[in-house]
Amino acid sequence: MSKSDKIHGGILAVLVLTAWGLLGEDVIPLLSWWLALLALGLGFWPAASRLFKGFSDKGWLFSKVLGIAVTGYLMWLLNTVKLVKFRNGACVAVALICIGVNFLVMKKKGWEIRADRRLVLTEECIFLALFLLWTYLAGFRPGAHGTEKFMDYGFMATMMRSDYMPAQDMWYAGEGLNYYYGGQYYACFLTRLTFTRIQETYNLMRTMVAAFAFALPFSLVRQMLADRWQRIRQAGSGSLAALGGVLAGAAVSLAGNMHYVLYGKLFPMIRELLQLPYEGDAYWFPNSTRYIGYNPEVANDKTIHEFPSYSFVLGDLHAHVVNLMFVLLVVGILYAWLQQRRWQGDRPISLVRGLRQPWIWLLGFFIGVFQWTNFWDFAIYYVVGGAVLVLTLIRSRGKRPGQVAAHTVFYAVVILLFSWLVVLPFTLQFETMFSGIGIAQRHSRLYQLVILWGLPAAVGVLLLIWAVTEHRRNSQAPGRFLSFFQERPLPELFAVILTLCAMGLVLLPELVYVRDIYEENYARSNTMFKLTYQAFTLFGIVMGYTLVCLLAQKGRRALRALAGICLALFLCTLGYFGTSVHAWFGNVWDPRGYQGLDATAFLETDFSEDAGAVRWLMENAQGQPVVLEAHGDSYSDCERVSAMTGLPTVAGWYVHQWLWRNDLGALNQRVEDVRAIYTSTDPDQVRDLLKEYQVEYVFVGSQERAQYPEINEELLLQLGTVVYQGSQGQAYILQVGN
Repeated sequence: MSKSDKIHGGILAVLVLTAWGLLGEDVIPLLSWWLALLALGLGFWPAASRLFKGFSDKGWLFSKVLGIAVTGYLMWLLNTVKLVKFRNGACVAVALICIGVNFLVMKKKGWEIRADRRLVLTEECIFLALFLLWTYLAGFRPGAHGTEKFMDYGFMATMMRSDYMPAQDMWYAGEGLNYYYGGQYYACFLTRLTFTRIQETYNLMRTMVAAFAFALPFSLVRQMLADRWQRIRQAGSGSLAALGGVLAGAAVSLAGNMHYVLYGKLFPMIRELLQLPYEGDAYWFPNSTRYIGYNPEVANDKTIHEFPSYSFVLGDLHAHVVNLMFVLLVVGILYAWLQQRRWQGDRPISLVRGLRQPWIWLLGFFIGVFQWTNFWDFAIYYVVGGAVLVLTLIRSRGKRPGQVAAHTVFYAVVILLFSWLVVLPFTLQFETMFSGIGIAQRHSRLYQLVILWGLPAAVGVLLLIWAVTEHRRNSQAPGRFLSFFQERPLPELFAVILTLCAMGLVLLPELVYVRDIYEENYARSNTMFKLTYQAFTLFGIVMGYTLVCLLAQKGRRALRALAGICLALFLCTLGYFGTSVHAWFGNVWDPRGYQGLDATAFLETDFSEDAGAVRWLMENAQGQPVVLEAHGDSYSDCERVSAMTGLPTVAGWYVHQWLWRNDLGALNQRVEDVRAIYTSTDPDQVRDLLKEYQVEYVFVGSQERAQYPEINEELLLQLGTVVYQGSQGQAYILQVGN
């Protein structure tokens, strides 16, 4: 064992011991997940090493996410067509089969993984350290309560009770989930694979994604910079490449935007120095994600421009959050695809030979998966992948513009058709919420766009200026447009593609929006949210690469000075992480404030009257019997029973069901029927409604009494047997009689 191996082994041991000291009993599920990821990573490393053969680490970190994606998808496919039930043993069996196939293929083809072992161990230390950090922070506020956590946890809870997908909709009894549930499914898959509980893994899933959101950009940008300097052999280039990776990881997963710097730090400091009065509210970390349409207020144009750091702190396990690790894998695959062109010596590739390339099918696979995990990312990365496809064809020697166009169309159709095939089991059971495209009637103020996006856009512009000027200086055919894409270094061109795509994602909501039920007051909100979330991610990768490249250049003082200013401003945005952590989690420096990872622990404090009854259902209800509880609007405390147990209720959060099903008539009828069951004086009407919705349990607790002051408990008690009774008149559960 080398000295480096001993050092890295010691670091990993220290991290494990630290986890044991900080997390207590929660270290068991954390280590279970980490070891499972190690197994999946090792199992899929043979495949990843071929895909990422140009990477020094041979795609080590990416192999973990690839393993999650493929094994989870195969389990879902077998389950959806009802060949295999969703059980722990089945998940383990599918994972072992996939790992076995990988090693059999590796042995048959005589593949050998020759990776930079020191780099692999370094990346593993980085991943575990970030996984531990975010898990420790999550333990200061673990409850799946507030914002949209009821929905996210409810998805997991109902899937864990289901034999087959799609699981029952816990908020619309009798129907399956009609939303992009793939992200929460993968959380459940890992839960079953590791024999852990969703009470803890709800939080582990989001902290694992946060760790990948740093580690994957680190690996990608470090490799891009290493490729950039491979021929130059610049002194210290290895350390600079690692620095670029660190900046990229921080930019994607930890940084905020310049709104935080200005409104959270600079403006308050100026007001304090000048002793100026201020009547507005103090800065609150969500403000940086709710700026356009809010400050100043615009009645019909409230928008969202969220970014990963905010998501990780807030703790919602939404589709766009979980899908981030798959998105970063796709970005890494696209860069590895560009590298492959060089490995093949830029030989002309025929259409048929091109179809033998695994990158074509992998892109189609993930584009298909995105239609199930987060549909917005399907459209975004179909375009990003198309841009990389065009570049690979341009770089292929002998390709004329007409051939490039023809081949692009052919491969784009193949990728799209394959993606539809991949996601077919989902789309056959899914009713789309897409209502068309609208022309934006309102637009962001220019200074607001500059505040939010000026810094990453400036870095992107510096990259473009530098690339074009270097091309004009060194090219033998500087006036020929295609020569730029044929002669410039691949890492630089890849960064240019990401820059242009990110800029397009920022500008698109200023032109059009996807129509939905929020159109009247929040027309651009969801469109801006989902598009700029990915813009932030792509910009983060570009920033790590570009800033280090420019600062390492000799000469060109103006560009270096501007890059230095951008770096200083970027470092200021990293303060958002500390500010948001302190605001949301409190004093994390004191381990005594750690509450644990149980996402349901809040029940005893926030719903003390109902907690015992809810936990009785968790432990005693078999299968998925319908439990009636009070109906409430979205984001309310109603539906705490169905959300925590995964047991379906008649009608859940109103606006969410309106969005998912777009059938207000049926939804409103359910709402009225729920009220009638709790308040009617006609026993026959109540019996008929209970039978219509196949209600087995009626829950009576704090929310039911608050929602229905006229609740007719005397009548309800005549219709069944009390199977749980809280002390001193608290919540009780009625099992409906035949």
